[in-house]
Amino acid sequence: MKVLHFFKTYWPDTFGGVERTIAAICQGVESHGIRSDVLSLSAEPEANSRQFGGHFAHKAKLDFEFASTGFSRSAFSQFRELSRAADLVHFHFPWPLMDVIHLSSFQRKPSVVTYHSDVVKQKTLLRLYEPVMSRFLDSMDSIVATSPNYLRSSPVLQRFRSKVEVIPLGLDEASYPKVDHIRRENWRARLPARFLVFIGVFRYYKGIHVLMDAAEKTGIPVVLIGGSDTDEFPQEARRRGIQNMHFVGSVPDEDKIAILDLSDGLVFPSHLRSEAFGLSLVEASMYGKPMISCEIGTGTSYVNLDGCTGLVVPPENSDALAVAMRRLFDDQELAQQFGRNARKRYLAEFTAEQMAATYAELYQRVTDMRNRA
Repeated sequence: MKVLHFFKTYWPDTFGGVERTIAAICQGVESHGIRSDVLSLSAEPEANSRQFGGHFAHKAKLDFEFASTGFSRSAFSQFRELSRAADLVHFHFPWPLMDVIHLSSFQRKPSVVTYHSDVVKQKTLLRLYEPVMSRFLDSMDSIVATSPNYLRSSPVLQRFRSKVEVIPLGLDEASYPKVDHIRRENWRARLPARFLVFIGVFRYYKGIHVLMDAAEKTGIPVVLIGGSDTDEFPQEARRRGIQNMHFVGSVPDEDKIAILDLSDGLVFPSHLRSEAFGLSLVEASMYGKPMISCEIGTGTSYVNLDGCTGLVVPPENSDALAVAMRRLFDDQELAQQFGRNARKRYLAEFTAEQMAATYAELYQRVTDMRNRA
């Protein structure tokens, strides 16, 4: 079987959670006899079309972006050509151009879509997009939600409940570097003896402003891995004289894992539904770290179970976040138990192997159903 994945961006142009998920699926289903291609947009399609561990990343020319949506004229013809050669097309939602390309292509290949997130930020444009979105989702053979929490809380998914199933996102531990002890000791010399860690891009929904308030209230050292195109938060911390927030910027995986290994746990204060799952929580679970997250009705509270793998607090509440940070930091025995539980939960629920096997079964089931029709 040959599967075509379609999403707005992919390696090497970007390296986010959806991209990591697509790669894990492509690599994981190989053992089930399934070959994969990925089509995405790129400002430099010739330079960035390449092979990735057994699957090929095709690139259509990115013409321009508007409201976080990439547009491409050449994507229409490339999608038609590549989908013609595929047995099944796997879409990754949301991306409005993808819906238009699919509906205008009139291809009738078996199709599944992973519903990564509701359209949260662009509420005005959503009213215009909604009819196209509904036609697109209605045309799918299967819609995949990434957690039961998101299925319950998404009005869109509830409208299509009869064709929705849940497949949690998973990570491949073997694709991550081992902890480099020399690198780890180098970071130990540069960072506080004990600290909590935040991992992620500083997007509008990540709750960095809430974390800053909580860090100021507690004085607990927090190391922040990631960043943005501006120095807004480091500048704000300096302006307020907050010295216990340590911004290390974007670092290679080898450094990220060394810092995570040194940490006392992950603090993940995302406060809006745009945070649909939180792969950083899965990374923390994989390395046996306790977590703090917020209850926003999404997969974050499916990965991090309150009182089992960590603590869950109300969103955008710096007082509650500060209390949780202090509890995790002061009660090391409790934190270690949370970490052990998190590791067990990763092995039981969030491995890439399990995710890929479930998708392979879904691909076969959908294809068989279409063949019988």
